[in-house]
Amino acid sequence: MLLEVLQRELLFVGGKGGVGKTSLSSALALARARTGVRVLVVSTDPAHSLGHLWRRMIGDEIVALARFPDGGVLDGVEIDPAATVERHLAAVRETMLRLLPEQQHGAAHAHLERARVAPGSHESAVLERIAELAEVGRRDYDLVVFDTAPSGHTLRLLALPGQLAGWTESLLRNRDRSERYAAAMRGLTGRSDAQGESEATLRRTLERRRARFDALGTALSDAARTGFVVAFVAEALPVAETLDVVEVLGALHVDVAALIANRRSPADAGELLHARRTAEDAQLERVRAQVPGTPIIEVPLIPGELTGQAVLERLAGLLLAPAL
Repeated sequence: MLLEVLQRELLFVGGKGGVGKTSLSSALALARARTGVRVLVVSTDPAHSLGHLWRRMIGDEIVALARFPDGGVLDGVEIDPAATVERHLAAVRETMLRLLPEQQHGAAHAHLERARVAPGSHESAVLERIAELAEVGRRDYDLVVFDTAPSGHTLRLLALPGQLAGWTESLLRNRDRSERYAAAMRGLTGRSDAQGESEATLRRTLERRRARFDALGTALSDAARTGFVVAFVAEALPVAETLDVVEVLGALHVDVAALIANRRSPADAGELLHARRTAEDAQLERVRAQVPGTPIIEVPLIPGELTGQAVLERLAGLLLAPAL
């Protein structure tokens, strides 16, 4: 059942904060990489827990995490919104300084500094990096697993591709009008084509951005290519949030490939844990009743600190063959 879920190109793992999304994302990625394919796990969470989980430095560039004898590859990357914003602003700055007369450069710098901290700048930067890594995944990997930020942040991101593609399209329409005017003025004044070349560069950048968001939006709504795995613990509040997430994903036309009930209490380890297990069973029945037909994978509570590849390998085994 799980290996079928892992046959997608893109898999997003989300849910309420603190339910084990990062460890489950890495375990899912390990399970797939062990079948001899190339997998990339991407952390979109600003908390950057992926590096702590693997006990190594992971940054905004792809690094190797694990290699397997049959050719399986697992790589990882942590999206750095600030670095993404800075790269984007540097490219915009270069174009603006070419287009604007020198006396307006100061105003351009001030505008870009305000844009750096503008509401939504980090969200759009994260989404652009997700779209970029989805492109990299389609070219270089068989599966990309996205370890996402807590539910609300992730759902807002998933709603953005269409909005940003539309916004970029409006910028391109404005560029059309501007370029026609600029071309006419160059014809009248006999000015150099340098400005025209700068405008063409800006147009190509906008077109790439629009195509990238369009491609991500198409992929998100294609259940054959993309799935969302919702992780939760079987308690009242996480279950309520999980059901809300499933509803919103349905409205966004994103397929819920599976639900993972993490850290299930043992039924035979004393009266306290037995009572917790009974309460969890009732919550799971609630989920099954409201999300019929969606696979629910149960993962037992694992003792000790959950860091390092050996523990993640064990978790991957539990995901493939839950012993409950």
